[in-house]
Amino acid sequence: MTQPVFSHETVMLHETVDAVFCGGGVYVDGTFGRGGHSRLLLSQLDADSILYVFDKDPLAIASANALAQEDSRVRVMHFGFAQMKEELAKEGLLGQVSGILLDLGVSSPQLDDAARGFSFRADGPLDMRMDPTTGLSAAQWVATVSETDLANVLYQYGDERFSRRIAKAIVAAREAQAITTTLELAEIIKVAHPKWDHKKHPATKSFQAIRIHLNGELTELETVLADSVELLKTGGHLSVITFHSLEDRMVKQFIKRQEKGPELPPGLPVLEADLDITMKPLFKSKKASTAEVEQNVRSRSATLRAAVRL
Repeated sequence: MTQPVFSHETVMLHETVDAVFCGGGVYVDGTFGRGGHSRLLLSQLDADSILYVFDKDPLAIASANALAQEDSRVRVMHFGFAQMKEELAKEGLLGQVSGILLDLGVSSPQLDDAARGFSFRADGPLDMRMDPTTGLSAAQWVATVSETDLANVLYQYGDERFSRRIAKAIVAAREAQAITTTLELAEIIKVAHPKWDHKKHPATKSFQAIRIHLNGELTELETVLADSVELLKTGGHLSVITFHSLEDRMVKQFIKRQEKGPELPPGLPVLEADLDITMKPLFKSKKASTAEVEQNVRSRSATLRAAVRL
């Protein structure tokens, strides 16, 4: 049977590639997806440059392998970006990378494919794994998680004000019948949710929270940000698109810490040149243009931040 094809509109395409590009060399796209950023970046790189592309998703890797057949400068890595440092160290690339690009969150094909279980807009198996070949599915996790832990996840990763009420409803529902599809879970949350913005589905925050937890997204982001300091060469660029406040806060605070250097006791006689300042921002932050948001509503929550390695 032929697999359905789901299109992907790359968010903040030119802004992100412009922010990461700083001449020839070795580049890394840590979230290949369907390769929109990678293809534009390749068009700007010279013949001697190399682009390593990382992704957990087997379908994204299939796209990446097809691109590698077209362009010999592409190196495909079937790993999440938390393994970037480990894998590139094997290639002798610590301190040698010119640019690292990260487009966080879920890609359009993952959202649009009901079989992946990320979205409540179409019924599908309750999965939500970036790599569906490993780890617990959302259905398995929801079936066994304690009510307290479930409420904590919904609150911490989804900023869901009614997390306890929703968690209680989910636990009660699973005792009557296993929750196995996206629409089943969405309906339980909708009924339990006492108040919501009618422009946004009441399950939005809960689905986000469960996905972030299952895929360890914030832990992996923390890892790759720290690793970028060791991977980038002097003058190399880090370019990151985030889609919610938790991610954006992490990136913003990371760049700020690198720009400030370590906390030292007040009055300590240290010259500015002696401080371990590793990065500075290339700009404050950027949002998708009005024209892009009108064309692709998913870009409305995107924030781009970028920094240069000193």
